Amino acid sequence: MAEPAPKLKVAGGTRAGGSTAPALRAGPDLAGVLGLGAGFAVLLIAAVLGGAPSAFIDIPSILIVFGGTFAVTMISFSLGEIWRAQRLMLVALFQGTPDCGAAARRVLELARLARNEGVLVLERQLIQLRDAPFLRRAIGLVVDGASPEDIESVMAQEQFAIQGRHAKSASILRKAAEVAPAMGLIGTLVGLVQMLGQLDNPSTIGPAMAVALLTTFYGAVLANMVFAPLASKLDRNSAEEALVNRLYVIGAAAIGRQENPTRIEMLLNTVLPPEKRLGSLD
Repeated sequence: MAEPAPKLKVAGGTRAGGSTAPALRAGPDLAGVLGLGAGFAVLLIAAVLGGAPSAFIDIPSILIVFGGTFAVTMISFSLGEIWRAQRLMLVALFQGTPDCGAAARRVLELARLARNEGVLVLERQLIQLRDAPFLRRAIGLVVDGASPEDIESVMAQEQFAIQGRHAKSASILRKAAEVAPAMGLIGTLVGLVQMLGQLDNPSTIGPAMAVALLTTFYGAVLANMVFAPLASKLDRNSAEEALVNRLYVIGAAAIGRQENPTRIEMLLNTVLPPEKRLGSLD
């Protein structure tokens, strides 16, 4: 009969199979959603108070700015990169950042388990680390007998690749933030050309002027309320994830060296921000 995996004690519960465990990520990040919603709500209220909210909707202007921004951004990147950026944009908007305190506590408990029962016992914990694939790979190297230097080298290369993907996605959002106002300016020129070319027909002046003004409006809103803030948020989330992954590498390498959990706790605390540093879990 297979021996059951030992329970991994953590702050806030125990983890064994489907049991409770500390959340490695904070809850949904409402700041981004609330900020974006509040910004558009302010624009909507201003339009309603002005008495003509429908005047801010113009299909040709939407096509020029939204379609043009996507098309021009696509020239600079591949379709796969743009798709990945859209997915990460939604993740940055709705998903909370990794909790470095919870990550450090999990690493410390793995270190204590390995200290008490041997490194090979961690093999039975790998299935429980599915929510932390970077940590799972690092602990897998420990179980396979990799040297601490190899663990640090391999995981550093993986972290470099992760940060590269995040930086690429952020650069796509920043590129879109640059292109959107430019497409707004192009739409303004299109509207002005249409207006000046038909000054003898007063009925065309209004629609042409709408294209001229609304394209600039749409471009400014897209760049300054959507793309640029999301790029900054993605950078922030990437930095938080890099901190958590650094904790994982430090912990895995220390476990591989069979260091005392007290020393591992000290090493983790040198990386953690002051408010997240570990106290005694005994």
